[in-house]
Amino acid sequence: MYAGVCGCCGALRPRYKRLVDNIFPEDPEDGLVKVNMEKLTFYALSAPEKLDRIGAYLSERLSRDVARHRYGYVCIAMEALDQLLMACHCQSINLFVESFLTMVRKLLEADKPNLQILGTNSFVKFANIEEDTPSYHRSYDFFVSRFSEMCHSSYEDPDVRTKIRMAGIRGLQGVVRKTVRDELQANIWERQHMDKIVPSLLFNLQDPTDSVSPGDEKESPAELTERCFRELLGRAAYGNIKNAVKPVLMHLDNHSLWEGKSFAVRCFKIIMYSIQSQHSHLVIQQLLGHLDANSKNSATVRAGIVEVLSEAAVIEASGSVGPTVLEVFNTLLKQLRLSVDYELTGSCDPYCNNKTTTDQERQLQEAVIKTIGSFANTLPIYQRAEVMLFIMGKIPVPGIYPALGSPIAGFEGSRMIQVMLLKSLLQVTERYESSNMLAALPSSFLEPLLSFTLMEDPEIRLLVLSILISLIDRHQNTHKFTLLSILSDISVLKLKVDKCSRQDNLFMKKHGQRLYRHIFLTCSEENSGRSHYQALYTLLALLSVELANEEVVVDLIRLALALQDLALANDERLSLYNRCAVHALSAAYLSLISQLTTVPAFCQHIQEVIELRQKEVPYLLPEDIFIENPRVPESLERVEGEVLFQQFQIAEVLGGSGYNIDILNTPFTPQITDEDRLSKRKSIGDTISLQMDMDPRYSPEREQKSPAEQITFETLKNAIVDSVNGEEQEREKRRLVVERFQTAPFEEIAAHCGAKSSLLQSKLDQIFELTIRPPPSPSGSASQGQTPTRSVPVYEMKFPDLCVY
Repeated sequence: MYAGVCGCCGALRPRYKRLVDNIFPEDPEDGLVKVNMEKLTFYALSAPEKLDRIGAYLSERLSRDVARHRYGYVCIAMEALDQLLMACHCQSINLFVESFLTMVRKLLEADKPNLQILGTNSFVKFANIEEDTPSYHRSYDFFVSRFSEMCHSSYEDPDVRTKIRMAGIRGLQGVVRKTVRDELQANIWERQHMDKIVPSLLFNLQDPTDSVSPGDEKESPAELTERCFRELLGRAAYGNIKNAVKPVLMHLDNHSLWEGKSFAVRCFKIIMYSIQSQHSHLVIQQLLGHLDANSKNSATVRAGIVEVLSEAAVIEASGSVGPTVLEVFNTLLKQLRLSVDYELTGSCDPYCNNKTTTDQERQLQEAVIKTIGSFANTLPIYQRAEVMLFIMGKIPVPGIYPALGSPIAGFEGSRMIQVMLLKSLLQVTERYESSNMLAALPSSFLEPLLSFTLMEDPEIRLLVLSILISLIDRHQNTHKFTLLSILSDISVLKLKVDKCSRQDNLFMKKHGQRLYRHIFLTCSEENSGRSHYQALYTLLALLSVELANEEVVVDLIRLALALQDLALANDERLSLYNRCAVHALSAAYLSLISQLTTVPAFCQHIQEVIELRQKEVPYLLPEDIFIENPRVPESLERVEGEVLFQQFQIAEVLGGSGYNIDILNTPFTPQITDEDRLSKRKSIGDTISLQMDMDPRYSPEREQKSPAEQITFETLKNAIVDSVNGEEQEREKRRLVVERFQTAPFEEIAAHCGAKSSLLQSKLDQIFELTIRPPPSPSGSASQGQTPTRSVPVYEMKFPDLCVY
């Protein structure tokens, strides 16, 4: 009787329930009844308004089966839900999805790994479905939290733990896919979500224990994580980059991953390659800001951030650093200055007792310099020129710019900053190629740069020479002149030479004499070493190859002969080694330029002198001087006559070949400017006579001759005598002026300048008094019997209102 009643009641149940019940077999191991599933699917498509009820009933059955641990029926229910989701895309699917997500949540909340993985797989299938109608109220907060928790699973069985973690990664990937497609969905880019998703992915990307994929999996957790991370970043729009990158920075901070560098670099390589190229500069800016925020952290942390910046800049080379180019370099230069301060004080933060070491700071400084070069290589030529000027403006020059950094750094701090910034400048110029030397070396850059060639610090001078070499070499000839030696045949060098352009001619006409002067003065430094003479030889050779016309060739030969005269002078400032080195430098360069000019008589003279030196005075050639143990003689008394290059003979052979040798017959005398004196801590006015910028021939005293005066032999004779006497008086006058400013006390010099100022002011007062006139009276003249009124300046006159416009 009861069975008949139950059967009768069963027939009265709603059709959708009967169809749902029929898909479940008596034995769950038999799986889903496919024929009945097709009937249920057809019914759902025919009556879409019943879809939400079907979902609710399936959810009810699944909850009951989970509670009763009937996991076979749970799998069948989820399979049925998946098939219904794939088949139905009607407007009523939103209500069905709510039931579906409720069932997925039930599975994810279960403590059985298999159920968690089953729920995740169903959610991933759902995430790949594009819904026809948006949902305004659906929330994925639970799924973000739960999948992130699964990514950090610590299950005992390693295989099961790996499967759970991979399920969590796929779940997060599904959440991202589902939410970023529709703007009406929950904003997955909000900080609360990114702070869970990104660290979970980085945790699995970093964990080395899960590098092997479990059993039936095609990829390892790290590979799956990287793919998911790339997909997440690839979908990030302009406004979402910051929220996506910030958790990466925090994760690396919290787990001290900057110090290892490799993982941090790997993370940001993934980021830079995954995001849209036009957004790359946003990542760079965030890294720079993070570097500023960690400016008082340990040197290893700062070096790690800088290393990441360097790698990111290389990847971003196809784009640009962004709208704030100089801000990037300003931040990096600031880090250099701070590092110098920390190295000198031994502490990053005295309040926190954060100690540092010289080695750590040096590694950081090298990393910053490398990064500056990496950034510069991403810039176009015109922006790189701006960066060069910007860095040059940051270099402290004693007597001109104040020392940078903290006050405790002092002179040593300024010297270290000079070295660091010049190294940075060298990095910027290494790949700088400009066809126009006037643009590559403008006066605003060249003048302060050359002033450093007069510094006493040999490292600074060598860096300046390297920078000049890098800028002048436009055909990659530098490496062909790395060996300072006598070349019998320069054709083996296979030099790349182009005809000197008009811009190059203008550059040498404008700056050539300044370059020659500083090359000469650099050779006169007593603490120059082998590397300095090698750099000078390379610079002279590049000038001959890159920028030389006939006039420049004569100037360079004149300079080489002047260097020979410098080495011959019995100057106590230059040691025997320095004098021999200058002789060797002059010989090597004259050998090179004689072959470049292709004047046979010139080449023959140079070759004859070199051969004679090899026999009698080999220590005047580079092969005996620029070696590990140079062969320096006890004196240079035998250096005379035929072992020297003869200026008159060279002038004769060059003149016969059509060269203008007027300048060659004029002795080379370097002129010391005010800027040179300021840039040198120790005056060199005692060893090189002070030369005026104006030629004595054009001084005012020489212009007093009347053009109508009759010129006779006696007149010419007297003029020559007067000229000699006048030059001696002028030379003595200049000597006294230099001596006064070198030896007189400051108060005396100040009083002398103040007297000149007072004299000038009195003369100006007299001029103003003469130019001021009294105001005109209405009658045209002053009344008789009245004393004339005092002169009133125009600015003190009182005008009627009607006269004021």
